[in-house]
Amino acid sequence: MVKILTRTFVGRENVYDIGLERDHNFVIKNGLIAANCFNKSHSTAYGYVTYQTAYLKANYPLEYMAALLTANSGDTEKVRKYLDNCISMGIPIDPPDINRSGLDFTPAAGKILFGFSAVRNVGQNAIACILEAREEAGEFKEFKDLGDFCDRVDLRAVNRRTMESLIHCGAFDKIEPNRNQLIQDLELVYDWAQSRAKDRASGQGNLFDLLGGFSANHQKANNAFETAPKAPDVKDFPPQEKLRLEKELLGFYVSDHPLKSIQQSSSVLTPINLSQLGLQKDDTILCAVVMLNNVKKVVTKKGDPMAILQIEDLTTQSEAVVFPKTYERISSLLEVDARLIIWGKVDRRDEQTQFIVEDAEQVETVKMVMVELNPQQAAAFEENHRLSTILKEHSGDKEKAKIPVIGIVQAGDDRYLVRFGRQFWVQDSSTAVQALQNARFPAHVKRLIGG
Repeated sequence: MVKILTRTFVGRENVYDIGLERDHNFVIKNGLIAANCFNKSHSTAYGYVTYQTAYLKANYPLEYMAALLTANSGDTEKVRKYLDNCISMGIPIDPPDINRSGLDFTPAAGKILFGFSAVRNVGQNAIACILEAREEAGEFKEFKDLGDFCDRVDLRAVNRRTMESLIHCGAFDKIEPNRNQLIQDLELVYDWAQSRAKDRASGQGNLFDLLGGFSANHQKANNAFETAPKAPDVKDFPPQEKLRLEKELLGFYVSDHPLKSIQQSSSVLTPINLSQLGLQKDDTILCAVVMLNNVKKVVTKKGDPMAILQIEDLTTQSEAVVFPKTYERISSLLEVDARLIIWGKVDRRDEQTQFIVEDAEQVETVKMVMVELNPQQAAAFEENHRLSTILKEHSGDKEKAKIPVIGIVQAGDDRYLVRFGRQFWVQDSSTAVQALQNARFPAHVKRLIGG
């Protein structure tokens, strides 16, 4: 590579590209001059590539996005962005499948299937071994269960840690959806398969193999894997734990999302999502239900701790800032993978939109006061005034009033939910409900989750 020694203007030169009048040429070693231009052929090539990629994305979106994800599989942020693009384009993403996945992201039946190379702890040798075992003698032969898989792959390449990763990321879900059961079975099946592999290597074989295969109850077994041991039945991992392990291995939530189960109930409190932050005016007070992906603790010049958060909802990711006073109050809640309801305002800096967090609470602890109103009460000024007076009496300190109030208006067969402003939220749900009931406003407490 040529090293530029000096930069000087040497007048206009005859060149075969788009030239510049000033600072156009570089003086390099031995007095030679090098032109530094963005020539027409270069511009034409970029334009042609742009046209090609636009055509492919418009006409072959599934194949195009699969190729794009594969090309950027080593960059988690880019993959996350392209996965969000797939969702917005209506392209479903399937987790890895032990019987369908290949090395890379693959278009399959209107979906994009995760490749084995995207799973942590699954190396190239292990992938090659799995694909080879699946294509025995040039004929595709799917894995029937965990015992069949362990019996057919080379356990020197596909070790126990690799199998655990494949189970936790959902690669065996089509065979056995209970991932905890598979993990328990693996402890027995892996040793069983290793013993069979040693027997085959020594040329001894197995007694049941020689006799054609028999199960434990002496009935004829068509396949040797049917004799594989099995652990006692256990319950599956809790949904949150399954998704945590899935994200740990894939870098993303694929089979589900921790916020999806509360999407309907949380929409009562959060009228917008994170993808709409950029459309809001500065200092607009907002509420959002989010997952906490990362917490970066920062110390100000005065020595006060604060935090920069990476948050996400079902639509996109965003950055949030927790300033020192707020951080002191909510720091115990700021843990990675926590589901939080956050309140704050929009702030724009350097053409980027941020969420300034002013308060937060775990979604598991969020309660709502539900007030039932008939159409006449909802329309009457006197009733509205009476209701707002009761709520304000129980709001007290605004920083401590964290319980939202939701109005339920029943008009015939139609049921409408009315979100009360933050100034009407209350501190204590029990006393507020009691006061509302005493004033002939039917009310009750409901949890955001499981209510």
